[in-house]
Amino acid sequence: MSQGDLASAPTTDPALLLRYRDRQYAADMMAVAILKLNLFTWIDGQGSVTTAQLVSHFNFAARPLDVLLTLCRAGGWLVSEGETHRLTKMAEEHLVDSSLYFLGPYYQPIADSPIAQGCMQVLTQNKAANWQAKDDTSDWHESMMDDAFAQSFTALMNCRGVAMGQAMAAALDPWMQDVETLLDVGGGSGIYSSTLASRFTSLRGVVFEQAPVDAITRSEIERHGLQDRLSVQTGDMFKDAWPEADCILLSNVLHDWDFPDVRKLIEKCALTLKVGGKVIVHEAFLNDAKDGPLPVAEYSVLLANITQGRCYSPAEYGKIFEEQGFECAPYVDTLADRGFFVATKKA
Repeated sequence: MSQGDLASAPTTDPALLLRYRDRQYAADMMAVAILKLNLFTWIDGQGSVTTAQLVSHFNFAARPLDVLLTLCRAGGWLVSEGETHRLTKMAEEHLVDSSLYFLGPYYQPIADSPIAQGCMQVLTQNKAANWQAKDDTSDWHESMMDDAFAQSFTALMNCRGVAMGQAMAAALDPWMQDVETLLDVGGGSGIYSSTLASRFTSLRGVVFEQAPVDAITRSEIERHGLQDRLSVQTGDMFKDAWPEADCILLSNVLHDWDFPDVRKLIEKCALTLKVGGKVIVHEAFLNDAKDGPLPVAEYSVLLANITQGRCYSPAEYGKIFEEQGFECAPYVDTLADRGFFVATKKA
């Protein structure tokens, strides 16, 4: 694929095709909630419950509980008022085991699946399950240090990144006109910085990646004919200093981490940028009420299982950015349930 090819864009939105893959863990999580935990029947017996009561009764960890509650709100099974949660009529009729319409048996075939077992592990231990629930693999973070896995996973992300990157680049026109240098942190194959460089022809950039992914990144940049404008710097994004730039791209990066590490990365953005510098955060976002969109809530279950993160809302990230002296522009939808917001350093 040439640089010119990257500047083109698909005429259709692959959202549904991606959703089939992105939602694959959500059914197993529901099987665990309905049958293994009897969650909805227990809530029904209490009338309403607080987050603290859920943690105490089920020994839930905070991150995966947040993911489960978000899924239940997005699916229409729970309503939350602050930290208090109650069942909807749909949940009372179909998810409580004393109901004539209880659907628990429908989920029984997957209640003990490897993915369901991983969901239970994540819920109670906050420990990422093995990649794709396989016995012979580590979690995603450890697996990425293996050459063969890194090659396979990067290709997996790269194939969707072409269309997503093009849509992102097109929507970023208002913010990119004065940007000369881009830093793509944790950029994987470099597909997102490559699509930006293809659209904004004066842009130069650095993709900051760890080994062994860095070698894949160099190869992909050369394949796109962008090696004169995009380079690769090898390093650990948490431990090593970042190169200077006008703009930092965090595309599908923050959602791999829990809040303490998210905060560290945003703090490094603040340390790296001068006043007026920008951060582009691009990924799948929940709405600020965290009751949807349903496809993103389902995808968050997958992320909670295979990474140390989940899907976040713009408001959750925005609070940390504002604490670090940034001003956040409104969220912008792009393609396939993805989008971005731009944070500009003001102080």
